[in-house]
Amino acid sequence: MAEQNQSGSQQGGQGGADAGAIPPNAQTKFESTKTHVRAAADDLRSAATTIAEDYRGRAEDAWEQARDRVRTFQEDGEEYIRGNPTKAVFTALGIGFVLGLIFRR
Repeated sequence: MAEQNQSGSQQGGQGGADAGAIPPNAQTKFESTKTHVRAAADDLRSAATTIAEDYRGRAEDAWEQARDRVRTFQEDGEEYIRGNPTKAVFTALGIGFVLGLIFRR
């Protein structure tokens, strides 16, 4: 059956013994294209790495800034509470009372 398929494809297609042979020009073009695709993939990998490193640096900077802001906010809060302890206690009691009313319902 395999012999029938081979003879049928040779007769119906290009016919002759060279029906399955790859022309040398096609092989050269294939190798050239393969080289270009590999170079393009390497360029893409390099660009993606550069972009990822850039975003990583930006994320680290944003993280540091956020930590500094939180630290400053905490220090300012502690300083305010130490300077105004009575006001801070009554403010906390008021906020707790309001939250208690809200969550009771």
